Amino acid sequence: MDKPWLNSYQEGVPAEIDIHEYSSVVDIFTEATKTYADNPSFTNFGKTMSYAELDKYTKQFASWIVHEGGLKKGDRIAIMSPNLLQYPVAVFGALRAGLVVVNTNPLYTDRELEHQLKDSGAKAIVVVEAFAATLQDVVDNTDVEVIITTRFGDMLSFPKSALINFVIKNVKKMVKPFNLPTAHSFKDVLKKGASLPEVSVDLNHEDLAFLQYTGGTTGVAKGAMLTHGNMVSNILQAYYWIIVDDLDKGKEIIITALPLYHIFSLTANCLTFMKLGALNVLITNPRDMPGFVKELSKFKFTAFTGVNTLFNALMNTDGFKDLDFSSLKMTLGGGMAVQKAVADRWSEMTGTPLVEAYGLTETSPAACINPMNLKEYNDSIGLPISSTDASIRGENNEALPVGEAGELCIRGPQVMKGYWERPDATADTIDSEGWLHTGDVAVMNEQGFFKIVDRLKDMILVSGFNVYPNEIEAVIAMMPEVLEVGAIGIPDEHSGEVVKVVIAKKDDSLTEAAVLAHCKENLTGYKRPKVVQFIDELPKTNVGKILRRELRDL
Repeated sequence: MDKPWLNSYQEGVPAEIDIHEYSSVVDIFTEATKTYADNPSFTNFGKTMSYAELDKYTKQFASWIVHEGGLKKGDRIAIMSPNLLQYPVAVFGALRAGLVVVNTNPLYTDRELEHQLKDSGAKAIVVVEAFAATLQDVVDNTDVEVIITTRFGDMLSFPKSALINFVIKNVKKMVKPFNLPTAHSFKDVLKKGASLPEVSVDLNHEDLAFLQYTGGTTGVAKGAMLTHGNMVSNILQAYYWIIVDDLDKGKEIIITALPLYHIFSLTANCLTFMKLGALNVLITNPRDMPGFVKELSKFKFTAFTGVNTLFNALMNTDGFKDLDFSSLKMTLGGGMAVQKAVADRWSEMTGTPLVEAYGLTETSPAACINPMNLKEYNDSIGLPISSTDASIRGENNEALPVGEAGELCIRGPQVMKGYWERPDATADTIDSEGWLHTGDVAVMNEQGFFKIVDRLKDMILVSGFNVYPNEIEAVIAMMPEVLEVGAIGIPDEHSGEVVKVVIAKKDDSLTEAAVLAHCKENLTGYKRPKVVQFIDELPKTNVGKILRRELRDL
């Protein structure tokens, strides 16, 4: 197939990567821990763990989970934790033992947690005590046999560990009473694991590494089966894409504010920057914006990943613009559309462009990234990365020409094996030629850059015309008085649907009339909102995506 994007690649980026450079994620991990043994790997709450220490703790975890926990290769282990030092220890320890990691959102309700544990057949779980009450309510309905509990401060040094655990439990009242009598403490697991035989498990590209749950395009949450081959491929694809951006192995400091249980943060920050020997600064509660900014002031960070809403919120937090950005080389935005107004302001405030990337849980996740030498926002998700094909498809799965909008389809070694125990859903998403149908509407230009227009299911149909919420949101976000905006379609007896916008104000002086006047200047008639609603804060997912379905319920 024709690949015009290759001509737009930054010098030094390969057209293809050798996916057989490593047999598993564990191979990449052990190489990093040996190469950068004395370097800092992760830091959180003022405690920094070296790569050598990370290597030691993961060996201890793996030894215990196999010899005492009784788990074997291929068994699933859920990890229910925010960004704490325990997370990388548990994840890499589990992978060393040949287990399949089931990343679990700590904020799940009883129903959501029970579904994920039952659907995955998880036999073990690592859970932070603040969320153990939810587990207690559902664990008897699952196959979970081994429970490991941990407290926020368990990987910290005394007396800070005791102080943080006391504050979390007794001051902030974050730990609800729970009763899990068979649970083992994380600290005891590591201590006992130190005296047990070391574990070594043969792994290859076909072995599962993660069951990463996603709503997909529709329906109940499904487990995307991400193999070691998928993850190795995406780590290498991202690594060779970003390494041309003057990054120094063993010297980079990346801010990790998105939760590591989210695929974007997991692959980009935890795995790809680990291969670089970087230091990951773990932000446990990025919603505490003043605290987040205070933590940022302690580091001369060089790389930053996040979503549009996170960048926007930071720039509206006192003290952020006064931080030292002199070391910042790379800012990568993904997970949702990056808005021009946010990207332009970020570049102006930090002196570094906000580079947009695109991916899905089902693609491990990176599929397209803009060139790292991008000077300014280009309204594009970038180019298909090395060893990746992309195609715009019509309603009959036919390839569409340059400039025509259709469904974006992706093919490459990072595309998931399928959905866990859901062959029908897999067949609906990956066609017979290996194309993964993303559910996103996109166009490609002659240089091979792709632009997402919107989700197929979010498209608004006004009198037969397609209206894409992303475009409406981007236009309204240009207004300096607007903090956040979401656009949806609502029923209308004359045109089928009309556009409604829901806005959180940055400036109380903003009026409905001003919004409508701005839209009249920037949007053609059928795209202009007919209803404007103001609310204090837009509903968002745990990683900051605006929940349009909840906007419809307002």
